[in-house]
Amino acid sequence: MSARSAVLLACVALACREPFSVLPGGKLEGELRPAGAGFSPADGFGTAQLETRPEDPYSVNITYTVVNGRSYVNAGDTETTWAKNLNADRRVRLRVDGALYELRAERVTDREEIAVFGKAWLSQSSTRKDPARFDEVWLYRLGER
Repeated sequence: MSARSAVLLACVALACREPFSVLPGGKLEGELRPAGAGFSPADGFGTAQLETRPEDPYSVNITYTVVNGRSYVNAGDTETTWAKNLNADRRVRLRVDGALYELRAERVTDREEIAVFGKAWLSQSSTRKDPARFDEVWLYRLGER
C-alpha cells in the first residue's frame, strides 16, 4: 500500500469517527442497553469497542476478557491513552455486537486478581505476556455505573 493510499484510508476511517483497526475513533453509536440487564457475556473473550473520556469521546478496538463473570480490559504494562483517560474518569461505554453498555472501569491492583486474570489472558493466545510478571499493570475491571 502506498503512503498516499494509507493516508486516504486513515482520513476515511477518522471521518467515520469509529475506531478503525489500530486507529482511535470518537463517540460510539449503537443501541444503548442497561448494563445490569443485558451485559453478561459467557466466560471467554471477544472483540469490542471501548469509549473513554465522555466529554470528548475517545474510542478504541479492544479485546475484553471475562473471568468468573467479571469483564476486563487490559493495556498490559503500558499506560495507553485509553488507560490515562480511565484514570481521569472511570465512566466508559463498551460496544459488543452493536449494543452499547454504560459501565464503570476500576483499575485492578490486587496481585491475586491479576494472576487469575493472567491465566485466562494467556490461554487466549501464545503471543500474550503474563500481566502477573509486570511491575505495573494497566488492567481494568468493568462493572455497572
